[in-house]
Amino acid sequence: MQHGKYRFIVGFLALPLLIYAIFVISPFVQAFQISTTEWSGLRGAAKNIGLGNYDKLLHSDEFWNALRHNIVMLVLVPVATLALGLFFAFMLNVGGRARRGALITGVRGASFYKFVYFFPQVISITIISVIWFNIYNPDPHDGMLNSLLGAVGLDALQSSWLGARSIALACIMVVMVWANVGFYVVLFSAAMASIPREIYEASLLDGANRLHTFFRITLPLLWDTVQTGWVYMGIIAMDAFALVQIMSVNMGGPDGATDVVPLRLYQTAFRDSQFGYAAAMGVAMLVVTLLFAVLTMRFARRERIEF
Repeated sequence: MQHGKYRFIVGFLALPLLIYAIFVISPFVQAFQISTTEWSGLRGAAKNIGLGNYDKLLHSDEFWNALRHNIVMLVLVPVATLALGLFFAFMLNVGGRARRGALITGVRGASFYKFVYFFPQVISITIISVIWFNIYNPDPHDGMLNSLLGAVGLDALQSSWLGARSIALACIMVVMVWANVGFYVVLFSAAMASIPREIYEASLLDGANRLHTFFRITLPLLWDTVQTGWVYMGIIAMDAFALVQIMSVNMGGPDGATDVVPLRLYQTAFRDSQFGYAAAMGVAMLVVTLLFAVLTMRFARRERIEF
């Protein structure tokens, strides 16, 4: 009977695992194999050079500059996105004034606000990039942001934005946060809706304020969701190709201020025809992303709280 059960499980999982191995695991293996070669990607046989591409990466100032920008995004974008998502979700679900028959309520029009926050999720990243590229247009008449600052008398704050080396990367990170925060507002709102209102009401009756209920009740009960969201946002921050390609000056400029590893990989492969070297960058991205996920799951682990 026991052997029959295992045969059923193996038979049930064999095909999905095979498909997963072919279409998911196999490309990673092939990428590593290509990274050990010198290959143009267009013609001719690939020349095996061992770990030569990785040695080249270690001594490439351009690669380290791009990786540094990715790491900055990896640290700041998830923090800002999840913090805003938690704040807005908490206000929408718990931040309203007490009403008849309910001590804990969300703000009025919460459903409409959720729709507004979520709206960027239904727009493609290409359109988002084009919209914000025009918002950041440095022309005081055509650029929406500079026009708005000029209209309210804040001309001193006008800037070239994406053309300013010191703030160009920050401008792109703002767009990343704006584009993704709505998803987490809806996600955290759904998770908060499952928390019994009696817990909040009991804490308020005991003298706790909204700040206490957030850090003592809401955040601990949502921690598993926050942890998963942190990993997901880290992956998005590591793969900032489309935004940087479309929004940055000369693809990664000015002067490499917005260069990131995915863009460097793309240019190395399709502009410079160095597919082996580009594959080595892809493997480096995989290692950094896995390391980030493992560290996040390890150090953000907390004892599960049931309710």
